[in-house]
Amino acid sequence: MATINVYTESTPNPSTMKFLVNKLLINGSVDFPNKEAAQDSPFAQELFKFNFVNGVFFASNFVTITKTEDAEWEDIEALLKDFVKGAVESELAVKVVHHDSEVNFEGTETEVKIQQVLHDYVRPAVEQDGGAIHYKSFNEGIVTVELKGSCSGCPSSTITLKAGIEGLLKRMVPGVTEVVAEAM
Repeated sequence: MATINVYTESTPNPSTMKFLVNKLLINGSVDFPNKEAAQDSPFAQELFKFNFVNGVFFASNFVTITKTEDAEWEDIEALLKDFVKGAVESELAVKVVHHDSEVNFEGTETEVKIQQVLHDYVRPAVEQDGGAIHYKSFNEGIVTVELKGSCSGCPSSTITLKAGIEGLLKRMVPGVTEVVAEAM
């Protein structure tokens, strides 16, 4: 068995930290914004047993953990790193997921183009910060997306959404006038 290494990266959201491992955890992503949502994820259920864990998000080779306001990263980071290492070594299941290696976009020509831009340009950047973005709808020029992981509730997500994602979509997809995030 290869040695599992875990390292952390801060995210733009001060309440979340990204725990990266040298092994693929999941194809795609899955968000557990609370303990109740984690019923079919042994890995997330175990994380929620820590009273300072407030949210868990998995994508490719990392887990983003959101802490409670009263916890300090310097007090819990080493503990969580050790836990993540042990969980990955024991192959604790993240979740049974459908492999989406082939991405299928649906909708009008404009909707497909929006989804393609989000998938090709925005998703990789958002995943770098420990989050995910999902296309919800396009109506009368307004693109609605859902932000997950560290992006959910992040102080800088509004700037990212308006200055980054909205600007990109306006330039690349005729007819887009605004991008909004759906409240979770």
